[in-house]
Amino acid sequence: MGRRLVTHNNMVKRCAHLVHSKRMHKRVYHQYRSVNNKESKHNRVEMVNRGMMARFHTRKLSLRIITFYTIFTFAFSVSIFFIYVRTFIADEDQSHDPFSHQSRSHKVPDSPRYKYNEQLWDSPYSHGFHPCVKPTAKYKGVQQFDRYMSVRSNGGLNQMRTGIADMVAVAHIMNATLVIPQLDKRSFWQDSSVFSDIFDEFHFIESLKGDIRIVQELPKNLEAAPRARKHFTSWAGVGYYEEMTKLWNEYQVIHVAKSDSRLANNDLPLDIQRLRCRAMYHALRFSPPIENLGKRLVDRLRSRGERYIALHLRYEKDMLSFTGCAYGLTDAESEELRILRETTNYWKVKKINSTEQRIGGFCPLTPKEVGIFLQALGFPPSTPIYIAAGEIYGGNTHLSELSSRFPNLIFKESLATPEELKAFNNHASQNAAVDYIISVESDVFVPSYSGNMARAVEGHRRFLGHRKTIDPDRKGLVGIFDKLETGRLVEGMALSQMVQRMHKNRQGAPRKRQGPLPGVKGRARFRTEESFYENPYPECICGSRSKLERT
Repeated sequence: MGRRLVTHNNMVKRCAHLVHSKRMHKRVYHQYRSVNNKESKHNRVEMVNRGMMARFHTRKLSLRIITFYTIFTFAFSVSIFFIYVRTFIADEDQSHDPFSHQSRSHKVPDSPRYKYNEQLWDSPYSHGFHPCVKPTAKYKGVQQFDRYMSVRSNGGLNQMRTGIADMVAVAHIMNATLVIPQLDKRSFWQDSSVFSDIFDEFHFIESLKGDIRIVQELPKNLEAAPRARKHFTSWAGVGYYEEMTKLWNEYQVIHVAKSDSRLANNDLPLDIQRLRCRAMYHALRFSPPIENLGKRLVDRLRSRGERYIALHLRYEKDMLSFTGCAYGLTDAESEELRILRETTNYWKVKKINSTEQRIGGFCPLTPKEVGIFLQALGFPPSTPIYIAAGEIYGGNTHLSELSSRFPNLIFKESLATPEELKAFNNHASQNAAVDYIISVESDVFVPSYSGNMARAVEGHRRFLGHRKTIDPDRKGLVGIFDKLETGRLVEGMALSQMVQRMHKNRQGAPRKRQGPLPGVKGRARFRTEESFYENPYPECICGSRSKLERT
């Protein structure tokens, strides 16, 4: 207040000084007239200039101008006074405001928790990588039409999908016409679906017509013809299948008994790898009823205005029995799973040490462990979690250990109407296809076990732009869970930091496909390689945008 009053007084003084300026100018003029003629020419010119300036200001500072300056100064002083009063009152009000420390001229920064939550959902930086599946200039498409290859796909949905994609590439290498594959009806799920129930058959044939010829069935004249029945070697290279072409010398039809893992993951020609991607990600589109329902359920999840996690909770009876994992189960449940494993003929391993399996990281996370894991990563309890899985073993008894931490669990049955699901009843592969669509489109995908579904979804999400996939380090987490169980560690900040550090580089960021584990020799090394369909980089994912049109 004091500084503003001083400013006001100074301006009044200036105005008074202007009023008396006329006398000062006259005095300068008389001084000029009294200058001695003996002064130098330079001094006389200087004095003349001063006199002229004085006369100029004398004319300008009329009574009207002085009046204007006086009124302006008074108005300015009054405005300064009112501005000060208003500021003073605002300052007084703000002193009683609990948030007065926040600046009005700056945006309030986001809290650290909010920023961290954004990091939870954001996809890893993809560095401009994009799909590239076009064939090279050297690529040659379909050439022969009189040699046929029939295939019986084996396994669940995603094991069949990857196998069929492999068979497309094998048919191309062997220059064969591919008959629409037969689907597995003898697996654990006992699904009676045929190819056209799960896949868009017409789209499959048309989208690959430049690569191979595909027919719905064998020609009538070849139905009774002799066939070469083959179990092609697992993880075989191009040279192996080129050698197999000698079968055409004796047979016109080759029947392949199994389709899974018939091609190597690495060291195949670029055009063969890209053909596998075209088959997997473009040609094997789901049938219209499955596609429509899947997209509809994704829209319903999105309409809630929230981002969601798709959790592939592989805590199903067949998986626990197959892996021999009994941690957290009752004795009766463990015995039930043991009997199932021993009576399932196509599961070769019968005796499994459950404890060793878990320590080695070969067991699916339990619902309780998944809850601890997601909470430690920082996801709030309100997070919507879509359960992409079949029937959870033990039902609510085990599932409650997850829902107690994350009550917003969502199932197909809660998203779709009974009428919408009616056509999919008793068709496990079709239901799995709906889960696949919802998982690929999710904001975050979390698999509790690295099975066929998890690998296929992760690879598809990488292909589509490295969408966020958090892959739990099951082996590393076992030690943490055991410490929690024994009380050597408690849930809190320390636990969160440990889990977050452990998974910093396990969130789907771009990286090259991993080769075999060190120390493994012979053909066994192929089994330890990362699946091509889990990570199709670098063959089907390119890094330079400038090459997009060429690829």
